[in-house]
Amino acid sequence: MANKQNMLEEFEMIGWIQQQAGSSGHLTLGIGDDCSIQRQQGDLDLLTSTDMLIEGIHFQPEWCSMFNLGRKSAAVNISDIAAMGGKPQSLFLSIGRPKKVSDREIKEFITGFLTEAKYYGAALAGGDTCRSPELLTISVTVQGTVPTGDAICRQGASCGDAVYVSGTLGDSALALQMLQQGLQPGSFLAERFHTPTPQISLGRILSQRQFATAMLDISDGLLADLGHILSSSSVGADLELQQLPLSKEFRQALATDASVIDLALAGGEDYELVFTSPLKDLSDQVGRICPITRIGTITQTPGIRIMQENGTPYRCQYDGFDHFAQ
Repeated sequence: MANKQNMLEEFEMIGWIQQQAGSSGHLTLGIGDDCSIQRQQGDLDLLTSTDMLIEGIHFQPEWCSMFNLGRKSAAVNISDIAAMGGKPQSLFLSIGRPKKVSDREIKEFITGFLTEAKYYGAALAGGDTCRSPELLTISVTVQGTVPTGDAICRQGASCGDAVYVSGTLGDSALALQMLQQGLQPGSFLAERFHTPTPQISLGRILSQRQFATAMLDISDGLLADLGHILSSSSVGADLELQQLPLSKEFRQALATDASVIDLALAGGEDYELVFTSPLKDLSDQVGRICPITRIGTITQTPGIRIMQENGTPYRCQYDGFDHFAQ
């Protein structure tokens, strides 16, 4: 029997596709960031991103209402616009619908999607529907704008920059872990998992005031997404474990299980922003919009080093999420 070939890991596959696709004159930025950037007439650039949510991979129908699934489907895409410092404008929604999903459920999903889109000033501008043999499949494309040249990409971090994150980390991953264990998370953790909040206002301020040198939203986990910034910028980072911003609910879980800290480092689906800045006191300037915390410093040495309060290094037991990791 022939040996089964190994599957490329997710970001290896994306890198290969990027090489094959090449560049195009109408694009300021193509594959390789949260959004592409397309030149427009006037003083705005067009941001575009797309994402999928597949039943059994990204969501379990028994864990959430169709209304909240609709909200999340819009929010996680709008978050990509936030990560570039832009303003969302249009959403395109495609649904692969199996027979088991009723008309009532589809309408509930669409209502949730439109509610979230309207909250952030975006419009549902088109899409597609088709039959799916078994699993509910959702594909969303989002477009937004940013003043020409102001988009914050992932390759701008420099040695000496501070590393910041918004909000708190690990709440969504902790809620997911509880659901997988058959436990019901409390309302705060459940909300963080089912209905994440795109940090549009913070992203726009960081862009408008040119506070950030590089930025991503945290979808695959802090270490993975910060790692993308470091790789693109050819730098490394030193992080302080005790500086990770943690919610009261997360700290309660941490008090009984120290290993939970790895969910804050690599759990994913926080949809907070991780960004770098030469400014060391940004909390005073943007904290009223969204709480931010300085968690480390960009260095010349490649890789991420995590230091504990006692000065010893800490090693996280998990990597960030990768759809095709072996």
